[in-house]
Amino acid sequence: MGTDQFPSETHRFPLEARMQPRPIPTTMTTMFEYDYSTAEMDLRRLYENAKRDQWNASKDIPWKEPAPADGRVIADELIDIYGSSLWERLSEAQRVELNRRIAAWRLSTLMYGEQGAMLACSQLVDVVEGADHKFFQATQVMDEARHNEVLDRYITERVGIRYGVPQNERDLFDSILTESRWYLKTIALQLVAETFAVALFKMMGESAKDPVLAEVCKRVLQDESRHMGFGMLSLPRVVAEASESERRELEDYTCFALEKTLTGFFPAEAYQDMGFSPAEMDEIRRYRRETAASNDFAPFRKYFRKDMHSSMVQNLARIGLLGDRVRPRLERLGISLPAR
Repeated sequence: MGTDQFPSETHRFPLEARMQPRPIPTTMTTMFEYDYSTAEMDLRRLYENAKRDQWNASKDIPWKEPAPADGRVIADELIDIYGSSLWERLSEAQRVELNRRIAAWRLSTLMYGEQGAMLACSQLVDVVEGADHKFFQATQVMDEARHNEVLDRYITERVGIRYGVPQNERDLFDSILTESRWYLKTIALQLVAETFAVALFKMMGESAKDPVLAEVCKRVLQDESRHMGFGMLSLPRVVAEASESERRELEDYTCFALEKTLTGFFPAEAYQDMGFSPAEMDEIRRYRRETAASNDFAPFRKYFRKDMHSSMVQNLARIGLLGDRVRPRLERLGISLPAR
């Protein structure tokens, strides 16, 4: 791209005006409970913690804090092309604008994920059995609504740019929302998608140049740790009691969710809006792959990929899904596995 080019406005808010609500037909069986006593103390404790730790996105975020003077949202080091020849050709104004657009793309992706999680958890309230499960899932619905709200407000007021839903994210949530079995929903949402979101929120928070974004990420992460706890408490028994065919289905659905989550999340629209050519886009993808594969100290790998992959492997092992069929598929996705 030429150094005198300025980005288009293609993906500012008019895009959102064209994104109409999309119906997703579903069939669920609602379980109506009559026994509300505590049956699983650890789950009830998560519910109590959720009640204790509620926060208000309108009042508990310092919205009036001044924005960074230079206009950056995150550290430049977290932009795919940082340090490359493409980066060196950009003017200072273009670097700032690219910073904002990459942040906007990632935050938009997270925002849609929170909407999908809110809908999925509202379904889980219906389909799970036991008051402990239902009560906790009801709190997660509230959490995800708050996350959706706070990200929408941050994008609107502090960034002013938003992007559409990546196809892989849409595919993943279409599958989660149309799946009637609670344990498969939980695997895809709270084992896979939540692990991805936690690593991304952590990276965004630790690299934030805007103190408001840092506080948003900190608050969201407090909630997400509870959400992952639900899967860690509820899934091991399901996996342990599964027949051979059921286990294969659990493994296959886990790998499907991982493949959708770990591939296809590339901010192409942000680079396109900055005027990068198709050839330059290919160069960016190649540079990103090579940097991630060869440098453990590359910021994106240090802050996100390494953390996300290690957490995913640990969680799969804890619930009993790190078996012989899963391991090679994880390795093909670039996830390093510990020796047996």
